[in-house]
Amino acid sequence: MSDTRQSLSDLADLAGGQPVQGDAPAPLSQEPVTPLREQQIDAQGRAYATGRRKDAVARVWLKPGTGKIEVNGRDQAIYFARPTLRLVINQPFDVADRREQYDVYCTVTGGGLSGQAGAVKHGIAQALTRYEPALRSAVKHAGFLTRDSRVVERKKYGKAKARRSFQFSKR
Repeated sequence: MSDTRQSLSDLADLAGGQPVQGDAPAPLSQEPVTPLREQQIDAQGRAYATGRRKDAVARVWLKPGTGKIEVNGRDQAIYFARPTLRLVINQPFDVADRREQYDVYCTVTGGGLSGQAGAVKHGIAQALTRYEPALRSAVKHAGFLTRDSRVVERKKYGKAKARRSFQFSKR
């Protein structure tokens, strides 16, 4: 019985030195893969970003530290008293596994507390990806880089609210 099987090198020889389909091209260099985006840091070593949610706008500065988050000059536990709002703010750090590694200073204007917490979360996620571009895919996959564009519908003339009509009176 003759052996009809051929090794890959024999098949490459038959193809005239051309790589056989399925062969991976040789890597050009052994340098580490660099992210497509570059780090954006100011002169003080901070990353800046703006976050928005509903009518709230948050300006966020992020720098390496101990995990302190300061909102409008106050600690996050004082400004956002509800634990769910503090949980919302820390979501980008949990997804990126960077809890208590960065200090955050932010100013928030407009909207209510829930919208402000969402704006701070959006700003932290943006600033985190500007400080560490390699984290962008994880934060983006979690959906934190997308601005939630839902806002309250305006009140219309002749209506009690945005869509609610006044009570109808037959007589």
